[in-house]
Amino acid sequence: MTGADQASAFRLAYVPGATPAKWVRIWGERNPEVPLELVAVTAAEAAGVVREGGVDAALLRLSDDREGLHAIPLYTEATVVVVPKEHLVSAADEVSIADLADELVLHPLDDSLGWEQLPGKPALERPETTGDAIELVAAGVGVLMVPQSLARLHHRRDLTYRPVVDAPQSRVALSWPEGETSDLVEQFIGIVRGRTVNSTRGQQETQAKTGKAAPAKKKQREPDRRRNVPKSGGRGKPRRRR
Repeated sequence: MTGADQASAFRLAYVPGATPAKWVRIWGERNPEVPLELVAVTAAEAAGVVREGGVDAALLRLSDDREGLHAIPLYTEATVVVVPKEHLVSAADEVSIADLADELVLHPLDDSLGWEQLPGKPALERPETTGDAIELVAAGVGVLMVPQSLARLHHRRDLTYRPVVDAPQSRVALSWPEGETSDLVEQFIGIVRGRTVNSTRGQQETQAKTGKAAPAKKKQREPDRRRNVPKSGGRGKPRRRR
């Protein structure tokens, strides 16, 4: 890595509900000379920020439009329905889309579930954000289906949520621009994939930084089994003592 690279920062965007804290901590331990800057973005603007080069990479929710982007899916989130605590849904452990057929289902403009057809009864207007939709649910105006992490992010004491077993799910991915993948992005990919500093990729990175190959492990000598073999006389028979 050049002196210019060492002085630069790694900029990572993340959408609401994504939790990069663990990976940020590991980055700091392995790359203390390169600060990691977190950039909070909405789900709608995340892909554009990556394409325009505003960040090095992003933790975003996958959509069908992936033009100009690399993406590594990281995990899939369960979808839940957010309701007031006194709602009938709160008495169940889980529900299906059919159970919500008579409910007014809110559909915020920043929805990330990609519904082909929204279940339940549609609202007259779409809330601008998930946060706005949560406020409407708390006021008794409809229910809301979101990835579980967003339900936790917007937690309120007067609301609860239950899994919706047959609803679309949201996939969170690490994404970066198409083209040449930078050394810093490669290092972050290694972190999110769980590579250790002693992995093959880690040894290659060490060689790239220092110009020296990582030291090879010493091969253990096998014990000399011949020492325990009895001495024999002619024709393979043990020698008799005289």
